[in-house]
Amino acid sequence: MTKKIEVDWGLCESNGVCMGIIPEVFQLEDDDTLTVLQDEVTPENEEQVLDAVRQCPRQAISIIE
Repeated sequence: MTKKIEVDWGLCESNGVCMGIIPEVFQLEDDDTLTVLQDEVTPENEEQVLDAVRQCPRQAISIIE
C-alpha cells in the first residue's frame, strides 16, 4: 500500500522546518506558502519524511495509507 504525505493546511504556518529536513519533498515559496513537491513516501525518503512529521512545530504533517 502506498503511503502519502498529508498536510493540514489549517494548521500549517509555513515555517519551513520540513523543507530544512527534506527539500526534495517540501518547498517554501516566495510568498511563504508551503508546497509538497512529492506526496508519495518512498523507502528512500521515508526516514526523512518521518523526521519532518515529528519536528513540525504545528503537527500539521501526517502520513496516510
